[in-house]
Amino acid sequence: MSDMVRLVIPEAPPPAATEGVAQRSIKSGGIRIGVLDNSKGNADHLLKFIIEGVKAQMNVASVVSLRKPSPSIPAEKAVLDELMEEADCVISAMAD
Repeated sequence: MSDMVRLVIPEAPPPAATEGVAQRSIKSGGIRIGVLDNSKGNADHLLKFIIEGVKAQMNVASVVSLRKPSPSIPAEKAVLDELMEEADCVISAMAD
């Protein structure tokens, strides 16, 4: 038996930078958090746990939670547009 541990980091190469990305500033009333649930089992529980942790550490002004109808398809443009309009940052999670 070997004492060696092999660490594998399954990351894709970083995407190329895009030009003209808008910078967002956090208003004094707190951060607006967007939540995108991919509809896999237990994703809602994981996201709730994460949001509770963020709220314990930061001033949160609002949370908007949206859910995809299926984990196998991308979020619709309307969902992404709403998150972009209503949130300073978006948290998405997968779970089972």
